[in-house]
Amino acid sequence: MNEQELQQRLNKLNAIGVALSGETQIKRLVESILVAATDLVRADAGTLYLLKDNALHFEILLNTTLGLAQGGTSGIPVTLPPVPLTLADGRPNLANVVACAVNQNCTINIVDAYTSADYDFSGTRRFDQHSGYHSKSFLSVPMRDHEGRIIGVLQLINALNDLHEIEAFTLNDQHLVESLASQAAIALTNRRLILSLQKLFEGFINLINLAIDDKSPYTGGHCQRVPELTMMLADAVNRCTTGELASFSMTERDRYELKIAGLLHDCGKITTPVHVVDKATKLQTIFDRIELIDTRFEVLLRDLEIALLRGVITAERYEQERQDLLADRDFIRAVNKGGEMLPDVDIARIAAIATRSWQPVAASTAQHFLSANEQENLSIRKGTLTAAERDIINRHIEITIQMLEALPWPAHLKNVPEYAGGHHERMDGKGYPRGLKREQMSVQARIMGIADVFEALTARDRPYKDGMKLSVALKILTRMACEQHVDKELLKIFLRERVWFDYATRFLNQSQFDEVDIAALLAQLEV
Repeated sequence: MNEQELQQRLNKLNAIGVALSGETQIKRLVESILVAATDLVRADAGTLYLLKDNALHFEILLNTTLGLAQGGTSGIPVTLPPVPLTLADGRPNLANVVACAVNQNCTINIVDAYTSADYDFSGTRRFDQHSGYHSKSFLSVPMRDHEGRIIGVLQLINALNDLHEIEAFTLNDQHLVESLASQAAIALTNRRLILSLQKLFEGFINLINLAIDDKSPYTGGHCQRVPELTMMLADAVNRCTTGELASFSMTERDRYELKIAGLLHDCGKITTPVHVVDKATKLQTIFDRIELIDTRFEVLLRDLEIALLRGVITAERYEQERQDLLADRDFIRAVNKGGEMLPDVDIARIAAIATRSWQPVAASTAQHFLSANEQENLSIRKGTLTAAERDIINRHIEITIQMLEALPWPAHLKNVPEYAGGHHERMDGKGYPRGLKREQMSVQARIMGIADVFEALTARDRPYKDGMKLSVALKILTRMACEQHVDKELLKIFLRERVWFDYATRFLNQSQFDEVDIAALLAQLEV
């Protein structure tokens, strides 16, 4: 090898080192390492092993002459068994060349496997006999990380000259591959460290969601499903080639950033009182106070019966007042469920019931039938939350933003607070907590807003409602888009690409499926 060729190889080695440091996927990384090594010294074939559980496991196998590729990104798994570093009797395995390279912590350069008596190449000979290949020269190089620990072995087979003839690996070849193996080991170690830290980080996120789940299984399910739906819609937008969002695209890092934001979008609910999060009825606090009111009705019914028996009232009056009490009790029970919109006439009836007198056994004077708090809760026009409780619920997004903005996010996750903190904003600026308008929000935050609403509408594990049928949920979502609550353009993609159907197939009950007129919904969005 002349000086010019050596310099070219050194330049190539430097370029390889830079390329390896930028690779993020383990499978692509190990493939890049082996391809680079074979190209660097013109080897015809090679394998890369990683050390796990006291054995060398095949990660990738390449053979140019045979057109053979297994492992890596090929999609074809390597079927060869691992190479143990120790024998059954506990002695180090020195017969296998790659195991020996690890056990003796050295590079092994073999000129001709067929004449070598130091190692067992019987398996190689069987492979050659079966495939018609001729495995001759071998170079087995341990891969050492920055602390000198061996993490694997890079093995190259059959160095080729300019005439495509098999020759031995030279000393220069060996030094170049040893340098490459060192760089590769550090790149692999760094990538593994990053992945382990990433798993640890995601583990902490799951701990937060587990804590929320433990407080409220309903919210816990929401925290898992919204990220799934968010990514489904984001991928659909990423595929879109027409319209306003045709230029939107996401890299793998972008996708991961959005995934993390989805997982953390409701982390502030860890501070929300569980009796507010899971308030299934209007009178529910730690327990449903409807039972207390039922007891009061029983007291009034008892007093009415005593009055009849004592001759204070007539039988006719008794029956009339008894029916009135039973009707009021049934009315209060129904109102407590918080279903339909409560009209003014019902609110007036609640006020009238509230002022009725009753006297507890332990009290010296009569009291109003309903306390001020009970009357306030029963008079909620829609849902089960008072204005104060709704403020508590809404505050979770402020807490979410505070928690996320307090974290020292790395550059590739810097947008997590904005994505997670914007899913309750509206396109017209009437959302919360910051009152942002559409143009002030990222596409990702708007995507999460649609995912959050659709999951809530169709969720079948809420204590206060059943999961809606698809047609009803999509009509509501379409109306919300027309009212500038959620993004129209994103909803069009949500409908056209059938993201709603894919999500429903994975997460909803069959009973929620019904006929959906997508064309009609899309027509509404064009108005």
